[in-house]
Amino acid sequence: MIGVVVAATLVALYAAFDWGRRRAGFDSSKAREVAAQVGDLEDQIRALRLELATQETQRAGQATERAELAKTIGELQAEVARQAQDLTFYRGVVGENLQAEVAKIQQFRVTAGTEPGLFHLRLVLGRTVSAGDPVSGTAQMNFEGVNGTKPVTLGLAAVSGVPDGTLKFDYRYVETLEQDIRLPDGFTPLRTTIELQPARKGASKVRQTFLWTVETL
Repeated sequence: MIGVVVAATLVALYAAFDWGRRRAGFDSSKAREVAAQVGDLEDQIRALRLELATQETQRAGQATERAELAKTIGELQAEVARQAQDLTFYRGVVGENLQAEVAKIQQFRVTAGTEPGLFHLRLVLGRTVSAGDPVSGTAQMNFEGVNGTKPVTLGLAAVSGVPDGTLKFDYRYVETLEQDIRLPDGFTPLRTTIELQPARKGASKVRQTFLWTVETL
């Protein structure tokens, strides 16, 4: 009988605790469900990106497949963003500190140079909040592709004259960063990942990946 009473007391205490959390607006099961959905979607994105890299090495007659694959990745990324917003809400209920994004990538363009393997990059940065103090920080780029069938990732320092592979920015409204790069022979680029690190305290990193698309002058 004592064991039964103790067990019933523990169940009642947990039920009261869970009831109190729900009254405060926190739904632990929903938060776990959303976090699991985000993880599943990110796994799908990684798998599709790997498939896209394979498709890019087989260019002839596969333009439609690549376009559909890129569209699917875009839709999944949008779904991850929506799920991440929900997850942020549930984390906010329990008091987790969220950082603010103060910079954003407005445009990224690649144009062919005058020689094989030579390209010109144009990165346009903007703001996610109303204009105030200038935004400063650094930008880094990584170029992902293949050499034959081997996956290869090259930093900006490896393909340009920038010693540390870091570009600096400092602007109030908008700024354009331009850089020439030379890719090594045998390297086929597939995408570019750009990461912004604002210098402002409390500002979060901005990371975005672009499929490698060369525009003509």
